[in-house]
Amino acid sequence: MHHVKANGAAIPALGLGTFTLKDATCRDMVARALDTGYRHVDTAAMYGNEEAVGEGLRQARTPRDDVFVTTKVWFTDIAPGDLEASAEASLRRLGLDHVDLLLIHWPNPAIPLAESIGALNRAQARGLARHIGVSNFNRSMLAEAVALSDAPLVCNQVEYHPQLNQTSMLAELRRREMALVAYCPLGRGETLSDPAVVAAARAHGKTAGQVILRWQVQQPGVVAIPRTSNPDRLAENLDIFDFELSASEMEAISALRVAGRRICDYPFDLSWEGD
Repeated sequence: MHHVKANGAAIPALGLGTFTLKDATCRDMVARALDTGYRHVDTAAMYGNEEAVGEGLRQARTPRDDVFVTTKVWFTDIAPGDLEASAEASLRRLGLDHVDLLLIHWPNPAIPLAESIGALNRAQARGLARHIGVSNFNRSMLAEAVALSDAPLVCNQVEYHPQLNQTSMLAELRRREMALVAYCPLGRGETLSDPAVVAAARAHGKTAGQVILRWQVQQPGVVAIPRTSNPDRLAENLDIFDFELSASEMEAISALRVAGRRICDYPFDLSWEGD
């Protein structure tokens, strides 16, 4: 599988997102994904499924060292001490001695960023995570986080799909040699019937979903973590590395960003105005 290189990390370009997956369903999806060829699994303390993800990792036949595991600390728990405790609790639930990537899940204006980034660095220094990064940071907060961090930050995990313009964020991350890890990469399916996507799918003998995921990973520095509750979709989502979209096809899909559609909008979220 293609990997994205980011400040010392090598992140598999396609991963399994596990948000909303629970219990045995989550366990079996993780195990099946790994047996299908996935080497990247994304979870979070807030998802309430780390135990199930850990069970899936053990159920699969893939050696632990071959799997890139990401978890995240919820925004209420990113104060010094709380963050490290959250990471330790995640590891206990996962049944792991470390994760490959530990992220601050959302920024928290009530907690000084210097303190959160300091705690994130301490978690890495203690061996709880091989790499560290952030999620849902706007560009100004990203710049501040990078400046405050002793260790390199390897990614910003944000919503990204054809109907959401992340051009400025991508440029910022590439300048810093960081990856953009895209959640909701299919936009919850709204773009699957778009004429530009359908035309590319017909041209390449692929599904619309495969075309959108290919559009994601064909962009330098982009990792996609689609979530699915359909086991049959796993192999389909992974089968995107044997074709290439043309420049005009990429451009036609990218043009859908004029919709400016953000799916994940929470009351505690920062304003993305102008970002």
